[in-house]
Amino acid sequence: MQAQELLVALASGGMVSGAQLAERAGVTRAAIWKQVEALRARGVPVQSRGTAGYCLPWPVQLLDVATLRAALPAGVRKRLGTLELHWEIDSTSTEIQRRQSDLADLSMVLAETQTAGRGRRGRLWLSPPGLNVYLSCLKRFDAGFAALSGLSLAVGVIVMRTLTALGIQGAGLKWPNDVLSDGGKLAGILVELGGEYQGPCAAIIGVGLNVRLTAALHEQAGQPVNDLATLAGKAPDRNRVAAALIAALADGLDQFEREGFAAFVDEYANYDLLRGKPLRVQGALGTLEGIGAGVDARGALLVQAQDGMHRIDSADVTVRRA
Repeated sequence: MQAQELLVALASGGMVSGAQLAERAGVTRAAIWKQVEALRARGVPVQSRGTAGYCLPWPVQLLDVATLRAALPAGVRKRLGTLELHWEIDSTSTEIQRRQSDLADLSMVLAETQTAGRGRRGRLWLSPPGLNVYLSCLKRFDAGFAALSGLSLAVGVIVMRTLTALGIQGAGLKWPNDVLSDGGKLAGILVELGGEYQGPCAAIIGVGLNVRLTAALHEQAGQPVNDLATLAGKAPDRNRVAAALIAALADGLDQFEREGFAAFVDEYANYDLLRGKPLRVQGALGTLEGIGAGVDARGALLVQAQDGMHRIDSADVTVRRA
């Protein structure tokens, strides 16, 4: 029995004895224990109840491609390229990079777990199986890089549209592309561009969305984090979450291709967590302090300082305490 099979056996949340698992798989109890430890090492909170066996503290919904397809609007299903699910992979975005020349526009790659999930600036993205959603999308553009200004901010709006479709409130956007709630980071977005400056080019868009986090994962994250289970009062079905994200990406990225970031500016303003806040902007030219004034039609951060309005295209932004 492999770790994936064990997670399937425990997914209902009910108690399953080690003897039953061993008999079902035709292996020893020791082999079952080894896979229990493998799941725990990946961040899955498998509980032991002595001779009674093993269980999860709550049911999990494992992702399924057929279920995802059935949950998508017909128009989205027709426009999608590849839709595939891996049990374990180094990174969904890296997988698209490896196969980019062979993948069609709007191809989506998901994984139950990643061994080398990537966040911004090379940070590791924790990716335990059965708990969250890890998805990357390939979007091709005929225009060059200049036409893609503000894409990462638009993807933030797309994630917020996903939450709205799921009936989840309490989140907002921190420039350039963090999805946050009062409890901490809810989702990470990583956009990587490749191709020709004048076009054509392609974007690989990775989204990690926290559906349910354990106490151990909160400690490992190295920053305040939050999940949909906390915001919604219970964990939504992961297939429903993933399908909503896929549909929002397909529609939103097509809209961005037609209209650019200007079509997202007003929506971004509704979720902008930095507007009106005292900011300290740290960049290559030093530190700038001022008040957040929203973003412009290109996606640049606007900061009202004593010497006038500044437009920031790339920087580490921190909210200064009052």
